[in-house]
Amino acid sequence: MPPPPISLLFGVHAHQPVGNFPAVIDDAVERCYRPFLQTLLRYPEFRFAAHFSGWLLGDLLERFPRDMEMLATMVRRGQVELFGAGDCEPVLASIPSRDRVDQVEAMSARLQAAFGVRPRGAWLTERVWESTVVPSLLDAGVRYVVVDDYHFLCTGRSLDELDGYWSTEEDGRRLDVFPISEALRYRLPFAPADDSVRWLEALAAGGRSCAVYFDDIEKFGIWPETFEWVYTKGWLERFIEGVLASPAITTATYDGFHAGHPGRGVVYLPTTSYIEMNEWTLPVSAATAFDELVRRERDAGRYDRSKAFVRGGIWRNFMSRYPESNWMHKRMLELSARCAAHAPAGAAGDGMRTLLHQAQANDAYWHGLFGGLYLPHLRRSVFGRLLALERALDARAPRAAFAAHDLDLDGRIEWRLTGAGGQAFVRDDGQGCVHEFSSHALAHNFTDTLARRREVYHRRALEQADAHAGGQGGGIASAHDRLDFKHAIDADDLAEDTRPRALLLDSLSDAHDPLAPERPLDGYRAIDADHDPAIDADRDPPIDADRDPARAADRVEPAGVAHLALRCEVPGGEVVKHLCCDDQGLSVAWHLRGLAGRRLTTRLNLSMPSCDGVGGRYVLEDGTIPCGFGQRLGPVSLTRLDLEDSELDGRLVLHADRAARVDAAPYHTVSLSENGLEKIMQAAEVALTFDVDRDDLRIALRIAPARA
Repeated sequence: MPPPPISLLFGVHAHQPVGNFPAVIDDAVERCYRPFLQTLLRYPEFRFAAHFSGWLLGDLLERFPRDMEMLATMVRRGQVELFGAGDCEPVLASIPSRDRVDQVEAMSARLQAAFGVRPRGAWLTERVWESTVVPSLLDAGVRYVVVDDYHFLCTGRSLDELDGYWSTEEDGRRLDVFPISEALRYRLPFAPADDSVRWLEALAAGGRSCAVYFDDIEKFGIWPETFEWVYTKGWLERFIEGVLASPAITTATYDGFHAGHPGRGVVYLPTTSYIEMNEWTLPVSAATAFDELVRRERDAGRYDRSKAFVRGGIWRNFMSRYPESNWMHKRMLELSARCAAHAPAGAAGDGMRTLLHQAQANDAYWHGLFGGLYLPHLRRSVFGRLLALERALDARAPRAAFAAHDLDLDGRIEWRLTGAGGQAFVRDDGQGCVHEFSSHALAHNFTDTLARRREVYHRRALEQADAHAGGQGGGIASAHDRLDFKHAIDADDLAEDTRPRALLLDSLSDAHDPLAPERPLDGYRAIDADHDPAIDADRDPPIDADRDPARAADRVEPAGVAHLALRCEVPGGEVVKHLCCDDQGLSVAWHLRGLAGRRLTTRLNLSMPSCDGVGGRYVLEDGTIPCGFGQRLGPVSLTRLDLEDSELDGRLVLHADRAARVDAAPYHTVSLSENGLEKIMQAAEVALTFDVDRDDLRIALRIAPARA
């Protein structure tokens, strides 16, 4: 008697980052989502599961209702099971438990409103597992999730044992877990359809009860060459028809299988994600060693036995690898706590929580072959939501104009200065620079950039740059032997930054020697940090026991405005730097003692939405437009420079109290995506240089309306 048929649990996951370009989503619909749904609609007997992340689903329901009606038809006839998740695709382990529940319930409510169903299963973003998420998932009505079989192998289980689902618990509360087959993920849709069907039949002959597949739908049309393979050449149709024609295979929803089969036992999964993610989270030296270890194991034919014990980092390591990610994350946590305390019930509070959920979207917080930390428009989306939420919370529960605490939890204090025109955060790291300068009115962070740092793939890029230097002027136009290059890249593009990409980074040089190197000022200490008691009667304590009351005479801010004074001692003199936020933006003054004959240069790394696009441009004080942000400007002598951006609905105006030499240039990073190595403009670096011929200098950064 033949064994019973194997149940194919076939699931697909569709996601686009919050804030992604509409054209990208349009392309995904044309090449993947629509043809996939059209194909499945023709086969009512083929049951499957689908997860569309909430922000993407909302966009599809609004702009592509006919395509979503195909999905609704399949839901009504019981062909497709819809999976839930965090609504805006957060890594659940990285957000507070209250937000986990809110996010999952928001996604369930979205599915209920659009399709009339509430999910019992949930997709875990990037398959990141931490046991702390179990209670939150259960509180939100989830009964089972899917993770990689690698998670189970790390517990010592063998592949032969991973049939069906297992149970885990946290604090005595049970959640069931399905192991996704890596072997099946690598076959579908890449192996010939007939071969894949025969592979499933062989599993059935071996007595397996189910084969678990859940992977990115983008593999069915968006990945290179897959549209032609899956649709034009008919792979998907042949696979579906082969499965339906086979007496050894049946299709099932996860819910149906879960209800009809007992679990296999109890398992406790380690904190992990898929194995590639575990490598991406590691620092470069460790990632290099990890890669070498994997290669040795593969070459020796031991990798299948040893990979369960070849462990990399965990997803949270991205916050320690990239301070920019950590800053976004901790700003989000701060606003989550404020939202929990001050967002009211009803529409206003729901709007605030929606902004918070969108700011928790995972993509901008990490980087690997996927992930979007290197993509300015995705970070801008996060900061835009955070600043809009902060503005709404300030209207309901105003903050003091000045605060001092370790917001990013790195062991150093950050000072926050807030005015009607913007806010600035200064870190107590000796640099004396502004790490965030943002406008609530424009919902934009002008310092949202990313430092240039080493990545594992840079070594291979440099090797190929050296190999091609003779024939391509030091650059690489295209190479396909090991890496694809979307842009010409040379060694200068890969030079690691030694200072943060921040605002108002100061240095001194010899005014009489144009070739003299700049000496960075990196010894700033706070000497006076306060705010006018008229703004907030609950004054914060002094920042520094070394505070010098005499410096109060040097304050440059109007009454009632938060300020910060910093001192840096240099050979033969000192620099005292004052910053304050007022109703128009940020004002800065330097008091210079004993520094005649030197030059002070301050560098402003400014993130503008257009970057090297056509909408961003410099405007000189005489009204001329010399170039866009993607080109070099200067040197020119100016007292005013406007940075205009058509996407910003405003402009940034730099004022100096006397003529400064201005040099500006685009700043790029090199990152890796599924499309190859990309050179991405992160910011415009504007350098202002002054000859020290008097004791004080002043500049202002004003946020102004866009020109009519």
